[in-house]
Amino acid sequence: MRSYSLIAPAKINLYLEIIGDRPDGFHELAMILQSIGLADRIDVKVGGTEAIRVRCNHPQVPTDKSNLAYRAAELMAAEFPDVYAKYGGVDIAIAKHIPVAAGLAGGSTNAAAVLVGIDLLWKLGLTQSELEELAAALGSDVPFCIAGGTAIATGRGEQLSPLPSLDNIYIVLAKYRSLEVSTAWAYKTYRACFGSSYIKDKEDLAARASAVHSGAMVKAILHKDGTEIASKLHNDLEKIVLPAYPQVLELRETFAKQEGVLGTMMSGSGPSVFAICESKEQAEKVMLSVATAIPDQDLELFVTQLVTHGIKVASSV
Repeated sequence: MRSYSLIAPAKINLYLEIIGDRPDGFHELAMILQSIGLADRIDVKVGGTEAIRVRCNHPQVPTDKSNLAYRAAELMAAEFPDVYAKYGGVDIAIAKHIPVAAGLAGGSTNAAAVLVGIDLLWKLGLTQSELEELAAALGSDVPFCIAGGTAIATGRGEQLSPLPSLDNIYIVLAKYRSLEVSTAWAYKTYRACFGSSYIKDKEDLAARASAVHSGAMVKAILHKDGTEIASKLHNDLEKIVLPAYPQVLELRETFAKQEGVLGTMMSGSGPSVFAICESKEQAEKVMLSVATAIPDQDLELFVTQLVTHGIKVASSV
């Protein structure tokens, strides 16, 4: 095969708890991550030269080494120099559907798709665990994006424990195109405000992280109960982001007022907000109602659903 087209789903957080500091400067987290149907399409093909080239249909997405997909290809070239020399460079084309700088792991899922695509292109035969290990060198969300579905994530987000996958639960997703929230700012500000309450002892940290496995949200997921899942949504970063970004707060409050919304929350460090709905039909009604309540052309709204997969091959040539 000379090229692969891959589907790269976005992700939301159903649960995000900050439990302490790590020696590497990151935060110790306990999260539940979920893939959604909103996805980018990534085409990966043999380039015929030694270059790595990235193209994207979205003007805000860089195509140089600052792009995580580019860095994923660089990582594979560095890890497998003999195979890289045999096959030559890689051409990567990104068809962007996931909003940029939205807290939906758009860059991370693109990087995950490049790792999977190059593994197939170069016939490396890497296992999922091996791909996830490579992914962890690129960013905290990238390992999850490989397999996707539903998972508990601990550590800085790279330690994954799969859960039974959820589907047929519909959500409305909203994001202002021009609004960005710095993830680094959100975590730094959270530390400044709440760092005194962090768990310090290593054993206590481990115990708190493992407690999520038997927590209320996991029980709701095991029962595949959309209403119960919606009632257990939790994101510590809302305490920082919502007061500082009134537009995000307004979105969340507007969703909460809509009939048929079971629960609503900001995803990750924002600024995206999602609402879990009773059905696809109800989600479409909610989307129209929110668009009417906030008539702003800068606001993007999507109806999508929870999905059971991460990176998926769409076609090969």
